[in-house]
This record gives sequence, structure tokens and C-alpha cells, in this order.
Amino acid sequence: MAKRFGGRHSPQGRAEGSGAGPAPRARPGEARHPLESRTRWVTIMAIPFLISAFWQDPMGLATHLAAFGTIASGMWMTREGLQAEAAYDARRVARRPAIPRKLFGGILTGLGLAIGAYVPGAEIGAGIIGVAGAVLHWLAFGADPMRDKGMEGIDTFQQDRAQRIVAEGEEHLQAMQDAILRTGDRRLEAHVAMFAATARELFTRVEQDPGDIAALRRYLGVYLQGARDATVKFADLYTQTRDARARADYENLLRDLETEFAARSRKLIEGGRADLNIEIEVLRDRLAREGVRPAATAELGKSGASMTLDDLLIPREGEKQQR
Repeated sequence: MAKRFGGRHSPQGRAEGSGAGPAPRARPGEARHPLESRTRWVTIMAIPFLISAFWQDPMGLATHLAAFGTIASGMWMTREGLQAEAAYDARRVARRPAIPRKLFGGILTGLGLAIGAYVPGAEIGAGIIGVAGAVLHWLAFGADPMRDKGMEGIDTFQQDRAQRIVAEGEEHLQAMQDAILRTGDRRLEAHVAMFAATARELFTRVEQDPGDIAALRRYLGVYLQGARDATVKFADLYTQTRDARARADYENLLRDLETEFAARSRKLIEGGRADLNIEIEVLRDRLAREGVRPAATAELGKSGASMTLDDLLIPREGEKQQR
């Protein structure tokens, strides 16, 4: 579905001085796999099994209907697997799908082809066709993601908790966007969409580093729930009265929330950078103590001067004379 673009310099964008929000991005749940359309075409090509079933004897009727139903079920399972893979690819930190849907979809597709090709006395040929169909399915749609991505050093309990809270926040954002549609005002819709994009940036940061979920829970739960309730009440009031003051107050609320959520996202980034600097300093000190790295070079690194690999491996002239 097409979406109207709203930005600072668009015809119905925000006024000057209100600040430009982050660029809208697709939610992981909205990601679409480029191969999803193939499942529809495969299902359409299996329709002859459905049509020809009504000109068969009872055994042939059951066989052809079972063949079509199995292939259609396999394509449905494959489409679900493609959507899960698209959501997996859209995230930097993600777990592998709990169920290998594309694998089961390939098995069902091969089984459906084998059932459709079954003729008494030619079971081996039907089996070969089924295996060939399963292999072609794997070549056409690929395999399911079988490994977690970016999960090294992340507490799985905290990750599950973060995903539940993010899912709850997504529900609040969706409710806000649905409620604001009742106003029929594209500028308000764009403003809510920009706030939703800012909030989803914070969602992404939390999913990447769920360790700060306790401090951010009120942002992802209480604040978003309050914003949802305010949006519903504003939409009801504005639809009836077109009150300009209520609109201004609501836009100021959205602007304040957007600024606060963006500030929290920046704070998470800065916190991650500070943690990285601490890890680097600790590693430098440890290398200096172990003698792997000369102390003078360690002090040079602390001073902020640029260093190369040669500085670590090749001793300087002063160090050669000391030796």
C-alpha cells in the first residue's frame, strides 16, 4: 500500500523550526521477501489438480484434491517462511525462526507432486517426481535461517523480555496511527508517522542491546500507552469540533515525545561508544602488562595519536638500544 511522504520540506510537512525527524523506515514485521510472489504462481499452477478432480472416479477425486491441498499448504508454509526470513534479515539482532517453515513447505510440495503423479504400479516414478519437486523448491526458495544473528554476548532472557516490550510498543504505535486516520488530516498522519519512526529507532537500539530495558521500559510502555490514549481522545474531539487549540496542544505533545525518544536513542549510542572506549583502554593496559605491547606505545595510544600495526610489532629505535 502506498504511503504519503511527509518531511520538513514537503508541502504538508512540519513548520520551519520544528526540527526534522528521522527518515521513516519499515518495521521488521512489514518487510516483504522478493520471492513471495512465486508461491502464488506455484499455487495457481496446481489448480489443474483441483479442476480435473471432478472428472475422476472416487479414488482419483480424493487423490487430486489431496494433491492440490498439499501443494497449496506447502506454498502457504513457504510464504510464511519467506516472511520470517525477511523479518530476520531486517534486524541486526535476531534469532533464527523457531520452525523451519520453508523446509516443511518443500516437503509438502514434493509430497503433493508425488500424490498427484501417483498411478497404481508406478510408485517409484511418483516418488522420483516428489523428490525432484522438493529439490526444485529448495533451489527456488532457499533454506531457512538456521543460526542466530548478532546474539553473541546478549542475555537471551533479556532479549525475550525486550521483544515482548517492543511488541507491546508496536501495538501502541499501530493504535495511534489507526486513530489519527479518523481525523482525515494528512499532516497529522505524517506527524504521527514521523514520531512512530523515531520510536522504532529506539526499539531497534533496545533490541540490539537489551541490557538497558529496565531504564527504558517506561518509554516503551507507559509513555507510548499515554500517547495512544491521548491520540484516541484527540481524534474523537477533533473529528467533531476541529478545535485548533486542541490540535496545537496535540502537535506539541508529539513534538516533545519525538524529541525525548530521539534523545534516548542518542544516549544509548553514546553509552555504547563509552563502553567500547573502556574496553579498548582495558585491553591496552593488559597488553602492556603482558609485555606484548611496549609501555611507551601504550602511552602513545592513550594520548590519542594514530597507530598502526607496525607500531605494535616493530620496536622503535630507542627500544632497540635499550635491548
